[in-house]
Amino acid sequence: MKAQGQSRPASPPLSTVFRHVRYENLVAGVSGGVLSNLVLHPLDLVKIRFAVSDGLELRPKYKGVVHCLTSIWKMNGIRGLYQGVTPNVWGAGLSWGLYFFFYNAIKSYKTEGRKERLTATEYLTSAAQAGAMTLCVTNPLWVTKTRLMLQYDHSPAERRYSGMVDAVVKIYRAEGMRGLYRGFVPGLLGTSHGALQFMAYEVLKVKYNKHINRLPDAQLSTVEYVSAAALSKVFAVSATYPYQVVRARLQDQHIDYEGVFHVIRRTWSKEGIPGFYKGIVPNLITVTPACCITFVVYENVSQFLFDLGQKR
Repeated sequence: MKAQGQSRPASPPLSTVFRHVRYENLVAGVSGGVLSNLVLHPLDLVKIRFAVSDGLELRPKYKGVVHCLTSIWKMNGIRGLYQGVTPNVWGAGLSWGLYFFFYNAIKSYKTEGRKERLTATEYLTSAAQAGAMTLCVTNPLWVTKTRLMLQYDHSPAERRYSGMVDAVVKIYRAEGMRGLYRGFVPGLLGTSHGALQFMAYEVLKVKYNKHINRLPDAQLSTVEYVSAAALSKVFAVSATYPYQVVRARLQDQHIDYEGVFHVIRRTWSKEGIPGFYKGIVPNLITVTPACCITFVVYENVSQFLFDLGQKR
C-alpha cells in the first residue's frame, strides 16, 4: 500500500507516444499491399481453393495450379479469377498499411534513447504485437474474402453472397460478431508468420549491409530489397503454413467446425500431415512475388514521403 500523499508515476505525455506514429508508413504499406494483391489475386484464389480441398462432393476437383486457373477461366472468365478481390484488396491494403504503421511505431518507441540496434528477438516481438493489433481490425475482411472465394460457379444454389457488403451483412445477421471473427485464434497464432518474416527481413538487411561495408540503415537497391523480401517470406511460409489451412477451413461456409482443435483432428484423421500443407505451392507462388512487390513499393514510397516531408 502506498504511503499517504505518495504520487503515482506520471504517464508519458501523448506527444511522447504520438511522435512515434508516422503516416508515411501507413500510406506506403497500403500502396504496396493494394498493388501486389491486384496483380496476384488469381493465385490467392487458387491457394484458398486448394487449402479447403477436403473431398466434399460440392467442391470442384483440380489437378494442379494451371488446371485450376484454366477451369475457373473457362467457367466465368476474368470475373471468376477475381472472385473475392474487393475484400482481398481492402484487407491486404489495410493489413499491410496498419502492420507497417504499428510495427514502425513500436520499433521506434523501443529504440528511443538507445544507441544499440534492436535484437532479433525484439524485432520478433515488435512484429508479433503489430500483427495482433492489425488482425483485430482486419479479421472480418478475411472471413468475407474466404466466403466469396469459396462460392463455386457450378453450384449456383451455393452462391449466398452478391458482394463484399452483402457478405458482411449476411454473416453478421446469421452468425453475429462470432461469424466475422471466425479463424481469429489461428490468425492470432499466425502473427508468428509475420513476426518471423519481419525479423528475418530486418536481420538480412543489416547483415547484408555489414557484409558489404555499408551503414546498417543504408538504403538497398530494388534487387537487394527483392532478395531480402523473398528469402524472409519463404522462411516464414515454410515455418507456419499449417495455420493458414486451419484458418481457411474455419472460415469456410460449407462445413461448420466446432473450433480450431476440431479442424486439426479432422484434417489429421482424414488427410494426415499432407492435409496441413495443401495449397502451399500456389501459396509460395503467390505470396513470394506479392511480398517482394509490397516491400519494394513500401520502401520506395516511404522514403519518398519522408524526403518530401523534410523538404517542407
